[in-house]
Amino acid sequence: MAKERIVVDPVTRIEGHLRIEAVLGEDGRIREALSSGTMWRGLEIILQGRDPRDAWAFCERICGVCTTVHALASVRAVENALGIVVPPNGEIIRNIMELTQYVQDHVIHFYHLHALDWVDVVSALKADPKATAELAQKVSPKWPYSSPGYFSDVLATLKRFVESGQLGIFQNAYWGHPAYKLPPEANLMAVAHYLEALRWQKEIIKIHTVFGGKNPHPNYLVGGMACAIDLESDNAINVERLNLVKAKIEEAFAIVEHLYLPDLLAVASFYPEWAGIGAGLGNYLAYGDLPLTHPSDPASFRFPRGVILNRNLNEVLPVDLEDPDQIREEVAHSWYQYPAGKQALHPYEGETQPHYTGPRPPYEYLDESKAYSWLKSPRWKGHAVEVGPLARVLVGYASGKEEFKEVVHEALGKLGVPPGALFSTLGRTAARGLETKLAVHWLMEEYNRLVANLKAGDRAVANTERWDPSTWPQSCKGFGFTEAPRGALAHWVHIQDGKIARYQIVVPSTWNASPRDSKGQHGAYEAALLGTPVADPKQPVEILRTIHSFDPCLACASHLLGPEGELLSEVVVR
Repeated sequence: MAKERIVVDPVTRIEGHLRIEAVLGEDGRIREALSSGTMWRGLEIILQGRDPRDAWAFCERICGVCTTVHALASVRAVENALGIVVPPNGEIIRNIMELTQYVQDHVIHFYHLHALDWVDVVSALKADPKATAELAQKVSPKWPYSSPGYFSDVLATLKRFVESGQLGIFQNAYWGHPAYKLPPEANLMAVAHYLEALRWQKEIIKIHTVFGGKNPHPNYLVGGMACAIDLESDNAINVERLNLVKAKIEEAFAIVEHLYLPDLLAVASFYPEWAGIGAGLGNYLAYGDLPLTHPSDPASFRFPRGVILNRNLNEVLPVDLEDPDQIREEVAHSWYQYPAGKQALHPYEGETQPHYTGPRPPYEYLDESKAYSWLKSPRWKGHAVEVGPLARVLVGYASGKEEFKEVVHEALGKLGVPPGALFSTLGRTAARGLETKLAVHWLMEEYNRLVANLKAGDRAVANTERWDPSTWPQSCKGFGFTEAPRGALAHWVHIQDGKIARYQIVVPSTWNASPRDSKGQHGAYEAALLGTPVADPKQPVEILRTIHSFDPCLACASHLLGPEGELLSEVVVR
């Protein structure tokens, strides 16, 4: 018998709009959960009839965070369709761009989107700056900002926030909730590092401005990259610009090794019970990425490709993005309609036909027996799967990659938890930190590979042999993939007579936030919430902890409609 239904709408500290409904049982644990994307995305329709060489510029406007990964998936899809091979420097620069995105995105997620589920900001007002300094020197002995005077200044700043009657960026949380466990000194240390990471995040992204011209929405190019390299010129990427990139990588290394990872492990040590909460599906998918040769050579990927089912780390199953029997999207509980008799389609045949049948807003509850989301339900061979950092780390670990085994064993040892702890909310959060450690080291390796090529005289960054549409086949199809920070991302394109005839995008948050499918299988968010204890239904911080551990990006899955479903505006380009 249901005890209470909790609605969290919108879920904040994410990109886009997400609604979660959870039904509590008599024991105070979640016995049922619904995940609903409440806005529609129609980018696939916008792209129809356009020049495929322009698709990346539209796709990276899906949101302001996942810009570079959508551009990369898009140019790879067109290159795959047209049979274009990108020169080595182009692939290396793309890897640098992607790894930069990883490091920035994961640090932002930990400090600015997720840590506040575990850190009580208001509690920090009770902290002793001297004791906080001693704690900081113990947790992060190589981090320079750890004196009593430094934390006294942070405390004074925080007090001004509170005494002004508004907490600014720290408003609208569940401060004082009994589920928070950090002592005041640890909370003050976390607030200080929150502010430091906020100042730093604009620095690392300067790497995108060097190679992509700007951020967000850096420039890409079908065939390679648009940046010119001439080490002796003032009007191209030269030695000075490359030295700037190296300096930013070294700063990122310090942030990750001496701030982010120590803080992550310190906070996690206060919440060991969360190593047994939020496990979810137990199925994981990774497309793999960061090729050391080219995207058609999965054996060269730093992130390996594969699927793990039922938490079986002894077997990694192969993935084929073109096999019509592997990746299919369902709409049984989605506000879309497919051609008669079709409930699941491979993205090459995918349709984006909105068909809203839900309640008229405002409404009290959704009906899980009907359609209840603007997200479709992607499935791999009929299985609901989780994508993202935990999936990548598990596939890398199960594939026998020594780098992955080393970071996993080191973290488990420091936390004193068994390998099974990875299948949890805490494991999902920890996995994001572990792959950031890998990413920042790989970033320097990719930089060194690029410099070595340039010293050898190779300055080519793009292959434009098939730029002219007269060289294209009349009809062709292609797919482009990447491992976005939030998980497996892929675009599928059909080019007909030089124009885009069909385009489909399956984003990480569609995999994770999907509603039930025709067999009643939950999506990853829904499954991860089942069994979660909720101490106070009016302040369900436990729901936010698990949902935020996925780092939702619903902007990738939705575009804007009015409350009655009407078109708000139309722009005609002549």
